[in-house]
Amino acid sequence: MEKNDIKNLEFTTIDIDGVIYETLLTEKFKQRKNYVENNPKMMTAFIPGTIVDLYVKKGKKVKEGETLLILEAMKMRNQLQAPFAGTVKKVYVKVNDLVSKNQLILELE
Repeated sequence: MEKNDIKNLEFTTIDIDGVIYETLLTEKFKQRKNYVENNPKMMTAFIPGTIVDLYVKKGKKVKEGETLLILEAMKMRNQLQAPFAGTVKKVYVKVNDLVSKNQLILELE
């Protein structure tokens, strides 16, 4: 690469813990999906599986840590618990439903 070629490159400035870096980004990195922070009110399946037990319904008040449902995946039963105290706004699944990873299961408020 010649010096003139460097002038034509598009550098990106990145701030990591207060340290400023100038770097080149690959095309693959530029095309990536943007990070979206999870909304704790929207509970999603963290793994594909089957809903085997559902302990809540719309309008039920729940305490932090209360078990909301059981998601079975790979012969393991996973308890999904309320991340905070609140009320169930909507339930999107029923017992025996197959869910995929990141599928919306229920909504809290």
